Amino acid sequence: MLKTAAVIPARYASTRFPGKPLAKIAGKAMIQWTCEKAAASKADLVVVATDDLRIKEAVESFGYQAVMTSENHQSGTDRIAEAIQNIDADLIINLQGDEPMLPSKIIDELIDAMLSDKSLKMGTVVVPGDIDSEEYSDPNTVKVVKNIKNQALYFSRSPLPYFRNKPEKAECLFHWGIYAYRRDFLEQYIKWPQSKLEKIESLEQLRALENGASIQLIIAQEKAIGVDTPEDI
Repeated sequence: MLKTAAVIPARYASTRFPGKPLAKIAGKAMIQWTCEKAAASKADLVVVATDDLRIKEAVESFGYQAVMTSENHQSGTDRIAEAIQNIDADLIINLQGDEPMLPSKIIDELIDAMLSDKSLKMGTVVVPGDIDSEEYSDPNTVKVVKNIKNQALYFSRSPLPYFRNKPEKAECLFHWGIYAYRRDFLEQYIKWPQSKLEKIESLEQLRALENGASIQLIIAQEKAIGVDTPEDI
């Protein structure tokens, strides 16, 4: 049976919110909430990948495993790839450390999808959204368009798609930054240089699309609640 590791990349030096993983929410550090959500899922192992000793020590004090990684990684995926070098797992789940409200069942749905179809190399989660909401024009909310097989066509911080001819029922998809990778695919992914669109949009998943890989979308109904700024706490 495939072994699944939920890995949470956590940097201290966030541009918009330094020390974000250790920010307190209802008496617990944000990273602790995320670890607890991961531990309640079907994942066999929970690991935090960090570049800061303060985060590592905090995570270990909560009773979870933490791995120190380089400060020079270009993305969370690159950090995860280093963290799993000595971890026995075939399926890797990338969980964002700033998703303290993450429902464990969303992790389970992603794991189930990857386990049920061995041809899938990479998967992520999207949520139906409202094009009349502020989120649709908010660059912090990533939008997605898909094909009829529920595979991603493109991700963008811009409103996507642009409704020049607005249908009667206009819907969009917001990206929930949770990923699943087969280990062999992850090892291939980190060998690719940062791609042009990845740099332009600052969205690491575009590296996979630009290199011709498919990203399967799991459509959830829950609303993603992340922490980008101190005000979000």
